[in-house]
Amino acid sequence: MTNTRRDFLKAAGAAPIFLGPTLLGMTNKSGSAKPVLGSDDHTYEVTHDWGELPANIKYGNTHGVCEDSQGHIYVHHTVNATSESFDSMVVFDQDGKFVKSWGKDFKGGAHGLHIHTEGTNEFLYLCDTKRALVVKTTLAGEELFTLDYPLESEAYKPGADGKRIKYSPTNLATAPNGDLYVGDGYGSSYINQYTKDGKYIRTFGGKGKEAGQLDCPHGLIVDTRGKDPVLMVADRANHRIQTFTLDGKHIAFIDGTNLPCHFNFYKNGDSVIPDLGARVTLIDRNNKVIENLGDDSAANKWNETRKLTRDAFTPGKFVCPHGACFDHEGNIFVVEWVEVGRVSKLRKV
Repeated sequence: MTNTRRDFLKAAGAAPIFLGPTLLGMTNKSGSAKPVLGSDDHTYEVTHDWGELPANIKYGNTHGVCEDSQGHIYVHHTVNATSESFDSMVVFDQDGKFVKSWGKDFKGGAHGLHIHTEGTNEFLYLCDTKRALVVKTTLAGEELFTLDYPLESEAYKPGADGKRIKYSPTNLATAPNGDLYVGDGYGSSYINQYTKDGKYIRTFGGKGKEAGQLDCPHGLIVDTRGKDPVLMVADRANHRIQTFTLDGKHIAFIDGTNLPCHFNFYKNGDSVIPDLGARVTLIDRNNKVIENLGDDSAANKWNETRKLTRDAFTPGKFVCPHGACFDHEGNIFVVEWVEVGRVSKLRKV
């Protein structure tokens, strides 16, 4: 991926590590038992390399995952150099059987993945870091509209030398009124807000460490669990989560993560946060840490491990979680930033 992300990982060596006991069971000597993570009401049996991937598709870095109302699981990946098919989106049913694939145009740039219901229809929003685009599609991959470089924003106007600042969107969120919030995570660390039809509203954030500033707003979600909706941002290179009003004003910081990548909520108010620093964090509706699942952060070797072959991955431990979501039954799907791709299902037990 980009040099920017490698810089983040290098910086993470000095980041605070929040450890917690999460691994309750590992494979037995025969290799037949599956790892079990968590405790009490947050206990999960892990199936790594979940889903029957067709022989002609080989994962690149698996970056995004979501579930639709039919229980289909969508996995967005960058496509491996050895893959016969260039399809970047792979869709499975609840049992992991292959349903369909599409998305050749996103090869090499597939990154953010967000699903949103509008009326009775569901749509996908995809961020392409290679082409620097946000694309809205149907569930079948039909493109409906595209957002490219935010020229409407004063923050992105060319300088005196005529050069533009870098723009590379990593993920987005949707508000209850349909507004879109696009995180320029691999670009200039701004968040750009649009109407549901793609009309520009405002820009806020920008690179820095102070309240209201960001350093790689990698993932974001509109939190509707409280009285008023707020925007939660995975302020990854600052090793924190930050919240904003929907008009871009800083509210607070949330601790407990190393390198937070994104968010997904379950109906009980729990949130799952894929943490690039080798673990998956669960927080409750009060934003308090419940569990750090599959935590291998103490090893501090995830940037090396992610380049290795699949047999180098430790069962029950995560390498570089990049995307995660709950399904309708409370199971968790985790996809990781590893060269050969990795999709894990955490079955709630």
